Amino acid sequence: MILVLIDHDLGEIDPLSLRALTAARKLSEEVEAVVIGEAGRSVADIVGNYGAKVLHVATHAELTDYTPAASGRALVQLIEKLAPQALLAVGSPRGNEQLAHVATMMDLPMASECSEITFGKPHSVVRARWAANLFEDALVHSDLLIATVLAFSVEPELAPGETKAKVEVFMVELSSADLRVKVLSRGGDTGRGGVTLADAKVIVSGGRGVGGPEGFAALEELADLLEGTVGCSRVVTSAGWRPHAEQVGQTGTKVAPDLYIAAGISGAMQHIAGCKNSKNIVVINTDPEAPIMAYADYAIIGDLHQVIPALTAAIKEMKGK
Repeated sequence: MILVLIDHDLGEIDPLSLRALTAARKLSEEVEAVVIGEAGRSVADIVGNYGAKVLHVATHAELTDYTPAASGRALVQLIEKLAPQALLAVGSPRGNEQLAHVATMMDLPMASECSEITFGKPHSVVRARWAANLFEDALVHSDLLIATVLAFSVEPELAPGETKAKVEVFMVELSSADLRVKVLSRGGDTGRGGVTLADAKVIVSGGRGVGGPEGFAALEELADLLEGTVGCSRVVTSAGWRPHAEQVGQTGTKVAPDLYIAAGISGAMQHIAGCKNSKNIVVINTDPEAPIMAYADYAIIGDLHQVIPALTAAIKEMKGK
C-alpha cells in the first residue's frame, strides 16, 4: 500500500497533491491518503475521486494550521500503524518539508523531486536536480520509500469508476518540540483574491523591468482581461513590490499555465525553474539576449510600458469593451 500526504490550507486542497495521488495510483492499486488536521476531512470526496480508498485524518488540538514537525510526527505514527510500502507527497516546499521531518524522525533516506519511481530492493528513482536542469538516477536503500513527486511530471487523472474514500480519524501524540514551528496568526496582504498561481490558466508576471510597485497596475489590468492572475520574480518580492505569494520560481510557486507572459524578467534560473512547464511562454523584454528568450515560444522586443497597454487596448477592442 502507498500512503500519500494530501496538503491542504485550512481545508482547501493543494491541487498539486492530486498529481501525487495519480503517481501513486500508477505504482499500486492500493492507495490511501492522509491529511493533517481536522479541517482536511473536507477533501475526502476529492481524494476518493482520484483513487484513494481511505482518507486518514490526523487530529490534535494543536493541529489547526501548518505545523511541519507536528505533521512529521503524525505521519510517523500512522506509518508505524499501517506499515505502507511508500510515503509520497508532492514536491512542493511544504511537501518536501513535511516528509523531510518524517525521514529525520525515522532515520531513513528521503528522495525528493522524483519524476520516476521503481520499487525494489533497493528502490530506484529518477530525481530532478539543479532546478530540473539535471536528472539523477539514484538507489534508495530502505524498506520504506519516503519520496516526493516532481510537481508537474504527472498530470492529475480521475480514477475509473466511482470511488469514495472512507474517513478514518486518528489521534496524534505530540511533544512541545513538535510544536516549536507553527502558524500563530494570519494577517496582512493575502493577495488579490480570485484564481491562484497554481490554478491559473493565464499568468502575467513582472520582473525588475516593471520599475516599481506602481508599474504592476498595467499587468493587473491585462491579467483581469485574460481571466488570469499576476505573478512576479524573486527580485520583485525581495524589493517589497509584491507579496511572496505571487512569486514564481524555485523558492516561490511552480506553475504550468496555458499562457505565461513574462514582462521585464531577465530569466534567472531560479525563475525559469518555476515557469518552464508553461504550455506557452510570451516574453516582453527590451533585451533580445536576455536568458529567458531561450525559453520563449513568442518574444516581443520592446518596452513593456508600451507593449502591455497596447496588448490591453487590443484585447479590449476585441472584446468590445
